[in-house]
Amino acid sequence: MASSIKSTAMEPTRADLAGLSPLDRAKRYAPVYGLPILAALLAVFFALLLPDTFPTLLNLRSIVSDKSIIAILSLAVMIPMATGKIDLTVGYGIVLWHILAISLQVNYGVPWPVAVVVVIALGGLVGLLNGALVEVAQIDSFIATLGTGTILYSIAMWHSQGRQIVGVAPDAFYALSAAYVLGLPVTGFYVLALALAMWIALEYLPIGRYFYAIGANPKAAALNGVPVRRYTMLAFVASGLLTGFAGVLLAARLRIGQASVGLEYLLPALVGAFLGSTTIKPGRVNVWGTLVGVAILAIGIAGIQQLGASFFVEPLFNGATLLVAIGIAGYAQRRRAVGSTRAPAEPAQTNVGDAKPAPPAQTGGNV
Repeated sequence: MASSIKSTAMEPTRADLAGLSPLDRAKRYAPVYGLPILAALLAVFFALLLPDTFPTLLNLRSIVSDKSIIAILSLAVMIPMATGKIDLTVGYGIVLWHILAISLQVNYGVPWPVAVVVVIALGGLVGLLNGALVEVAQIDSFIATLGTGTILYSIAMWHSQGRQIVGVAPDAFYALSAAYVLGLPVTGFYVLALALAMWIALEYLPIGRYFYAIGANPKAAALNGVPVRRYTMLAFVASGLLTGFAGVLLAARLRIGQASVGLEYLLPALVGAFLGSTTIKPGRVNVWGTLVGVAILAIGIAGIQQLGASFFVEPLFNGATLLVAIGIAGYAQRRRAVGSTRAPAEPAQTNVGDAKPAPPAQTGGNV
């Protein structure tokens, strides 16, 4: 299958680095690995500043436990972003899903494995609805998912009547979040497993190349035989499934269901995904960049809180970081666009069916 889609990723190639001095090579790699280096420096800074509390196993466990759900939601957000879309239901859906995961067990006597499957399946169904609204009804993804998310939140309020849903679930259900493996919360290993699976799918399988091709140019992808509608809807379904899974983990962690919990995860999830598009593979969303973005949030907020910052610092930090991330992502896209206009008349072609990584996607979607 012939393709006219060219790769415009910003990471330097071997040809770009040939003949450069070590200093010039470091400058070329700075946009690629600057954020991971910043995360490491930030961790060292707080470790030196707070030697008794920050560089401890207890603090690491706390960070992993607190940020695992945000990491999963960030991974959920980045899947539609790879196709050039945005999914805001991750912040609203988790409210309903964690309430249902509790209420199905304590109010309706549903066995916990069945409740988990039902909640995750409902998350996928909502993702399918979002995909249909975006691709079939041709509604902007920001508007469609904002409307769907608001409806989900209202259903959560109606189902819980604004009150906490309290009851005793089996210990095996709570262990989904409370168990430890190798001294660390099991939720961290969920994140690692999901990240590895998504990395393989996005970088080495046709589905990932199709997602990135759609995000780069849906018309060009369609002309090259990519079923744009099908794969865009599939991206929303995958996002919904991960959101449902995150809701299950939140329920197992809180052990209650309440409609006032969940919305605070939306902003950091978006921050993680947008920050992820500025590193490792600048100019497009990617799995490891997303995890680095979440790590920046986790390290920064943990350190600031241990310094005795007020309660409002966390949302302030998240909001400021989101603005910075979007600004950097926009700058990366403009640089990429300028680079493409200066490219030779016969640029290297990338076949959508080849084993090479796909072209970069638009990181901002329809925002």
